[in-house]
Amino acid sequence: MGKEICRTLAAAVLALHLLWIAWVIGGAVLTRRRRMLAWFHIISLVYSILIEALPWPPCPLTLLEIWLEARAGIIPYHGPFLVHYLDAIVYPDVPVSWLIAGAVVVCGFNLAVYAFRFRRGSLKR
Repeated sequence: MGKEICRTLAAAVLALHLLWIAWVIGGAVLTRRRRMLAWFHIISLVYSILIEALPWPPCPLTLLEIWLEARAGIIPYHGPFLVHYLDAIVYPDVPVSWLIAGAVVVCGFNLAVYAFRFRRGSLKR
């Protein structure tokens, strides 16, 4: 695979990663009255919490992006996607543990929205 193709694919994986983050953050809004999509979002939230809070497993999108960048001749970053981009661009002086805690809080808030919906009965059946 050529370097230019790998660079383009790495950019596509980055875009997909950003879409995943947007889905995790705002998916609860899109899933209203869509029970199957809501359950997919709940699974996405739990997966995102696990991937951020535990030292395993590494995110497959991060691994793919790093691999493609290395093939393109770009020095790949090390560590989680969220920490790399938010820490470097948006929050340069925030400890990594705070970024991870913030991500877990956002996911937890979304799960609380689903708990409320479940209690109301909109996710049952």
